[in-house]
Amino acid sequence: MTSTTIKFSRVDSAKFFRTLNKRINSYFKDNNIKKTGNWKLYGKAMVMFALFIIPLILIYTLDLSGWVQGLFMVIIGIGMAGVGMNVMHDANHESFSSKKWVNKLMGSSIYILAGNDYNWKVQHNVLHHTYTNIQGHDEDIDAGRIIRFSKHAKWLKIHKYQKYYAFFLYGLLTVNWAITTDFKQSYHYLKKKLSYGKFPNPATQWTKLIIGKVIYYAVWVALPLFLGFAWWQVLIGFLIMHYTAGIILSVVFQLAHVMPNTEMPLPDADGNMKNTWAIHQLYTTSNFAPKNWFVRYFTGGLNRQVEHHLFSNISHIHYSKIAKIVKETAKEFNLPYNEYNTMWKALKEHYRQLNVLGQKPALV
Repeated sequence: MTSTTIKFSRVDSAKFFRTLNKRINSYFKDNNIKKTGNWKLYGKAMVMFALFIIPLILIYTLDLSGWVQGLFMVIIGIGMAGVGMNVMHDANHESFSSKKWVNKLMGSSIYILAGNDYNWKVQHNVLHHTYTNIQGHDEDIDAGRIIRFSKHAKWLKIHKYQKYYAFFLYGLLTVNWAITTDFKQSYHYLKKKLSYGKFPNPATQWTKLIIGKVIYYAVWVALPLFLGFAWWQVLIGFLIMHYTAGIILSVVFQLAHVMPNTEMPLPDADGNMKNTWAIHQLYTTSNFAPKNWFVRYFTGGLNRQVEHHLFSNISHIHYSKIAKIVKETAKEFNLPYNEYNTMWKALKEHYRQLNVLGQKPALV
């Protein structure tokens, strides 16, 4: 991440976000609705936790064949991603509940994904939501040297083939969290004194991180070994679970930002961005499959990334209702509202964008 200080424009002569924010607030006030979750979200949370926990209990208590165990690990991976998108995500944006302790408790489900709440809040809430699609600041578009997500990233010969291998690598997302990412992020974020809210005591953060990893591996490695599973069964099951969750989460993330219709603007030499923060979100974010009930339900509303980026303090269960307001207001102010009508169309366009970004840049 670069050290340049980013400054978004404060000039919005048309007052887009002030108008939009007023309309959104009026919607909730007029309908007497809280911006946080309700019984629909809490019921969904139970479904996602059930997908994650019940197959694990069955594996540990029943004498199942290998292929059934493998199938159940896929379901656990689906549940793992479901908990991440529907429970952890809202909670760590403090929109799951109006009660802080509930958000904190549900936000701790990040540990199910082998993650860490401090790291996630800094990387996602601070860096990604503030500096969306800005090379060197938004870590979501930084995949190291192996995948090129931005036209501003250095091009390597291997990128010519990324359209063939990128989707396969997406599945390694949570495996990396479990092994190396959290340690690297904690070191980097603490050194830079980054935080979402109160800056943690470094010793406390490191202690939390290490204890969390010990408990995680005790549950997912030591316990099944103790119960009599062979080491190779444990390893295969662990990888199946993480690969399933990783590819789901990665695809959802990339369909929102690494698309032909999303921009990746850079600041000028002084760190100034052309647009205000809110307008920047419209140019750098895209929705997909807005009318697909299953996609909306399972992804925790993350298929409506435009609404989420503008109003991350609002629970995803309200996105479908406020989307009409956002879309109409953007059109009124002659601003973009990026959207792909189907999941298949979005996947094809993301693949096409990987191909474009994989080509050697022309010399200017």
